Amino acid sequence: MDDQQLLRYSRQILLAQVDIDGQQRLLDSRVLIVGLGGLGAPVALYLAAAGVGTLVLADHDQVELTNLQRQIIHQTADVGRAKVQSAADSLERINPGVRTVQLEQALAGTALVEAIAGVDLVVDCCDNFATRQAVNAACVAQRRPLVSGAAIRLEGQLSVFDPRREDSPCYQCLYGSGEETALSCSEAGVLGPLVGVIGSLQALEAIKLLAGFGEPLVGRLLLVDALGSRFREMRVRRDPACPCCGPGAI
Repeated sequence: MDDQQLLRYSRQILLAQVDIDGQQRLLDSRVLIVGLGGLGAPVALYLAAAGVGTLVLADHDQVELTNLQRQIIHQTADVGRAKVQSAADSLERINPGVRTVQLEQALAGTALVEAIAGVDLVVDCCDNFATRQAVNAACVAQRRPLVSGAAIRLEGQLSVFDPRREDSPCYQCLYGSGEETALSCSEAGVLGPLVGVIGSLQALEAIKLLAGFGEPLVGRLLLVDALGSRFREMRVRRDPACPCCGPGAI
């Protein structure tokens, strides 16, 4: 770590829980962010600012005018551009020391497995159930921690699934394998600051896992009610019969 890096990250290095060793772990880390929308925007911005060494950005969409109300990593001039390109430009302006890898595609199959195998941690910021299930299964198979968030209307939720821990449930333990029935933001709406809150919490959980401090949200589901400004927590247990992470699954 050089003098400029020590100065740039000095405020978090001052934290006893981070210190120089924790900052070096962040600099050496690779993180996959699946989705550069309302959740992925604050995740990418905060992880880049914190000095996570390599951010792999995955999204197949282009920036639309309706995105700008909440997807704060993109600007008006970016409308029509690939989200991964727009996001990479924003991250370069925030911290040119962070390397970005752009995957302008919907990750699935072999491409998804390879992307997850090449990182230390995955942050799921996508907006559909099928992708979340696929990302979870690949994380379980590759033993990569997964920080999962979601938000719709005025409600959000967040949890961490860490297959390196025997007591950790996976996404499928919590939500099962049923078909997706939830509405999308384009159908139900969502408030911008809410996705900012959930995405910021996802970034916080990712930094804790990478730097190795604190108590991550493993085995817990955090529920956010933006209308009443309330936070609730539920315990989540591992399903011994889970077809994804159970004893006979892999």
